[in-house]
Amino acid sequence: MIQSHLAILYRAFIVLFLLIGSLFLLYISFSYIYPFYLALIISLVIHPLVELLEKRTMFPRSINVALVLLFFLLAGIGLMSIFIAEIISGTAYLADFLPTQFNRIYLIWERIFSDKIIPLYNQSMKFFYGLESGQQESLIRQFDRFSEQALSNSGTFISRVLESIPLMITSIPGTATAVVFSLLGTFFISKDWYKLKDIMTKAIPKQVIDSGEAVVAELKKAFNGFIKAQLQLIGITFLIVLTGFFLIQLEHAVTVALLIAIVDLLPYLGTGFVFVPWTIYLVLSDQLPLAIGISIIYSAVLIIRQFMEPKILSKSIGLDPLATLIALFAGFRLFGFLGLIIGPVILVILQTLINTGVAYEIWQYVASGKKK
Repeated sequence: MIQSHLAILYRAFIVLFLLIGSLFLLYISFSYIYPFYLALIISLVIHPLVELLEKRTMFPRSINVALVLLFFLLAGIGLMSIFIAEIISGTAYLADFLPTQFNRIYLIWERIFSDKIIPLYNQSMKFFYGLESGQQESLIRQFDRFSEQALSNSGTFISRVLESIPLMITSIPGTATAVVFSLLGTFFISKDWYKLKDIMTKAIPKQVIDSGEAVVAELKKAFNGFIKAQLQLIGITFLIVLTGFFLIQLEHAVTVALLIAIVDLLPYLGTGFVFVPWTIYLVLSDQLPLAIGISIIYSAVLIIRQFMEPKILSKSIGLDPLATLIALFAGFRLFGFLGLIIGPVILVILQTLINTGVAYEIWQYVASGKKK
């Protein structure tokens, strides 16, 4: 009995060691050969298009791969050009728009300073001089300590920002080099796809390959479902915001609602990146009715999205709604806002291992030393 338990512990240790070792090697190697990991992912993405071109054309596979890469490269350059043009256009617009708004904000701040801060300062001075000398010295020491800490934090923040600028500039050549190696790696992987597949088939046991293909197929299905879910959530956000903008009769409602829906993709910020500063500005500029309307729209987006997200994710990816809700909450508690993505991803991987039978095979090996 003891030997049996020791054997189970030994096999469990082997599985755990292989898992942790694989993750560790992946983590270590990523910083050195990440362009080729990216190349492998791109090759997987473009493989169906290359296959389609091979069936429709008489060109060699290398030419078809080059054509697909050229198409995506030109599309990327085109999108980047449009993005840069929009930035230039937006900068020109802001150059005319912002001075007026800054002047307005200055007048608002001047009014707040004269009506609120100066009277508060005078009351504070009356209170301060009414204290005993020991209490005054204690307050002065606390204020000095707070000022020193604030100045230290500000200096640290500014120095870090200044230090990051040269790092960003020096990283540009490295980024360009990584892009070039990723494109070259994608070309050679896609060109020799079947050759590399044959080498892996001979080097890796068939059962491992079959399990790996089943896992990849499930993950691809889950990924497509995730993209579909995100598009549905963006659509819901767009409809809520657009309806609210129509109700408050906001100008350019469709354009602004579409931009906010796109911003909703940001994992850390979301729609709050637009709504929160906008509401603060409206309050400071005495546009309270519009500020209340914007706040209601933002609250509606938050409530409805939080209610619909677990349901849509579970339906699109094939996860249980309760398990999805638990994964979202646990991910948020462990990793913050990024955990709202990490939690469901881990749940998808676990479900994939269960659905493909890989988890059962591992359990069979640990429990009895035999495969299914």
